Amino acid sequence: MYIDGHLDLAYNALAAGRDLTLPLDTLREQGHPDALVTLPELRAGGVGIVFGTIYVRPAASVLMSTRGGSLSGRTYETPEEARALGLAQLELYERWEDEGHLRILRSKGDLEPYTAADIDAERPLGLVLLMEGADPLVTPDDLGEWTARGLRLLGPAWQRTRYAGGTKAPGPLTELGVELMHAMREEGVVLDISHLSEESFWNALEAGPERVIASHSNARAFVPTDRHLSDAMIRALGAKDGVMGLVIANVFLSAETTSESPKTDTTLAHVTRHAEHIAGLIGWDKVAVGTDFDGGFGVNDVPAEIGRAADFARLGDAVPEAVRADFLGRTWLQFLMRALPDR
Repeated sequence: MYIDGHLDLAYNALAAGRDLTLPLDTLREQGHPDALVTLPELRAGGVGIVFGTIYVRPAASVLMSTRGGSLSGRTYETPEEARALGLAQLELYERWEDEGHLRILRSKGDLEPYTAADIDAERPLGLVLLMEGADPLVTPDDLGEWTARGLRLLGPAWQRTRYAGGTKAPGPLTELGVELMHAMREEGVVLDISHLSEESFWNALEAGPERVIASHSNARAFVPTDRHLSDAMIRALGAKDGVMGLVIANVFLSAETTSESPKTDTTLAHVTRHAEHIAGLIGWDKVAVGTDFDGGFGVNDVPAEIGRAADFARLGDAVPEAVRADFLGRTWLQFLMRALPDR
């Protein structure tokens, strides 16, 4: 059974108009030829658990690609607008759960049926809720409302939020951000440091919860932008017994790649380079996958060997055979067994 540590499922359904309950080929035929992910496609590829995001896009974003559709009404300017958009995504996940497409994993008890080595065709996709960018929380006091409905992982920033500096937006945790770290500790919510600015990263490690991950980040040593982690940041994550999920986007795998580069310019060899570097710093037992498939890029923006989410297992070819099962899922599973509440 494989685990993907980062997918923007609800955002793609609501903002990009994708019916993710369809087979992938059907979705492509309906006007989304660049799509990689649907729920049946994940199951076909042996993916048993995903970290599904609640991600809302700020209206002031410098990355305002509509990915082929209108974002009208799908961006926010105020905390209340961010909250409404985030709740709409949460409600979609809950509806998919009611319809039997997935099961939200809220506890170790929910996770237990997913601990078998093989995927069970009768078992729905397991989903762990991850908030990417904390602005849907109008105040840190709101966190308990979200955890009561299943939120278990939280990344305070995407770009800048009211809580922290983020990608392309340097800066420390704000006063609200420090309050949020305290609330996360009290609620037992895992800190996702992907997208945090470096100053906010160090602030959060000092003030935040014990459980820490990077759901979808790569090594800054090869792609030198603040989107990725420096060697010092990677070592600090490892010292917290955290897990780093590699993001499988060509522009995040190779500094020479642009959005105009041919798909064939990037291969699994680029994934290997990042994986080996990170494992050399913190060990293979802390390296996993957070593809971010369809997270602002599509089929032409992932390595040559990957054409759809059902190709997930091919990512294992990027790492030594001895650690392949860990890389593709077992490492995330063991982390969840430590991090999720008992009930």
